[in-house]
Amino acid sequence: MARIFSAVVLAIATVAGAMFAGPASAQTPPGVLVVGQIAEPKSLDPHAVTAVNDFRILVNLYDGLVRFKDGTLEVEPALSESYDVSDDGLTYTFQLRDGITFHDGTPFNAEAVVFNFERMLNEDHPFHDTGPFPLSFFFSAVDKVEAVDDATVRFTLKEPYAPFLSNLAYPTGLIVSPAAVEAGGADFGRNPAGTGAFKFADWTPNQRVVLEKNADYWDGAPPLEAVVFRPITDANTRLAEMLSGGIDVMVETPPDAVAQFRDDAAFTVYEQAGPHLWFLILNTKEGPFADKRIRQAANYAINKGALTKDILQGTAEVAAGPTPPAFAWAHDDTLEPYPYDPEKAKALLAEAGYDGTPVTFYVTEGGSGMLDPVAMGTAIQADLEAVGMKTEIETYEWNTYLGLVNPGLEGKADMAEMAWMTNDPDTLPFLTLRSEALPSEGGFNSGYYSNPEVDTLLEEARRATDQDERATLYKKMQEIVADDAPWVFVANWKQNAVTNDRVEGFKLQPSFFLMLQDVAKN
Repeated sequence: MARIFSAVVLAIATVAGAMFAGPASAQTPPGVLVVGQIAEPKSLDPHAVTAVNDFRILVNLYDGLVRFKDGTLEVEPALSESYDVSDDGLTYTFQLRDGITFHDGTPFNAEAVVFNFERMLNEDHPFHDTGPFPLSFFFSAVDKVEAVDDATVRFTLKEPYAPFLSNLAYPTGLIVSPAAVEAGGADFGRNPAGTGAFKFADWTPNQRVVLEKNADYWDGAPPLEAVVFRPITDANTRLAEMLSGGIDVMVETPPDAVAQFRDDAAFTVYEQAGPHLWFLILNTKEGPFADKRIRQAANYAINKGALTKDILQGTAEVAAGPTPPAFAWAHDDTLEPYPYDPEKAKALLAEAGYDGTPVTFYVTEGGSGMLDPVAMGTAIQADLEAVGMKTEIETYEWNTYLGLVNPGLEGKADMAEMAWMTNDPDTLPFLTLRSEALPSEGGFNSGYYSNPEVDTLLEEARRATDQDERATLYKKMQEIVADDAPWVFVANWKQNAVTNDRVEGFKLQPSFFLMLQDVAKN
């Protein structure tokens, strides 16, 4: 799709290109926000990606029917003006806002919404081959989606599905231009068009993604003229760029640098708890961790307080179970984390008859939300060996690591590091702790945990339309899972970002997305 750069965007591209060569010696342009990201995006098609790194860009290019209310994980209308849910929880009807157009000038209407969801869910759709769509299962409960008229869309579900609205607010629910998909085909992710506050301008691989202001944005034109997202994978390079003025915003600041920025009046540090859990998957199918007592011993043996204080330097809190406290309504705040108790760990190992068999521990060099995985893995190894569990670490690059862990640990490892950031308390346990969520069935239960009572609670919770009822079910699930200890529950990360003193109106969101519509820069 052809793009006509404005003079502003051409200037941005020139400056960004100069900055890419090394730390900048001059300030970035006024009205142009330069964001230092941790990696190159995979695609700018919201239906084709899974990484928060990509989502931070996409939420500024696109809108969904609904969105998360500012500062919360509560859902409110966005491209829809209002919505109605039937008493039986099977029918969701959305009234769409009038007069909205996509960035390519084509109209946003009910047929466009139908196109988006049928593209993901219907294998016979003419543009289903523009996928794959890895998170389309978020909408697997949908039986049909219909355009009642130009301004009304109706979703009919096969069964009640409580996370449906939350999943619509997630980037997988963002609405793309059908005309742009038809024009771009499989290359749409390189030539995107949505309805968001910013329009796509340029993507130079491994250098920058440039978005420019959408002056006609339905929710008010943004103050910024443009946003430049720069992939800077090396943490030390990101730090140098932030200090030298090459970037205005840095996300996922290394823990040992947060204090440095906090003490410098030229910068502002932002921190906020989010729906994040860093944990160790334990192989419950074979080896030492098939015994619950040895799984519990590992939870007692690891000094999680020291990990969060010394390695993560206060940027995370000790986790108590599988549901992050960011889901305040569903989190069981009476559940206490396993205390650091090496003597209790030794007693449990003796009771279980642990024979000293070494455990294989998969560690990754880094990945989205993985905190400081090599340092964390080394400290965990030392704690386990202190109670008599010889631990052999194998370290892998992130994509290689996922290729080993996601298909399951059987025959390979006894435990592995993992991190999840989710939008609903259903997502993580349903995809990773349910008996039927095995890797062979397309799930992420890589440790093969199975408890029929947990399965029942999770199924009932996603069908319950009353939030109080769902909360009761999730809290019972947390209690059982914490006792069964299929994971070592380590940390809930407090996400962070740093801005320079030219940036105004910046906020972090509990969703971990970067919402830049109200940000300004002098």
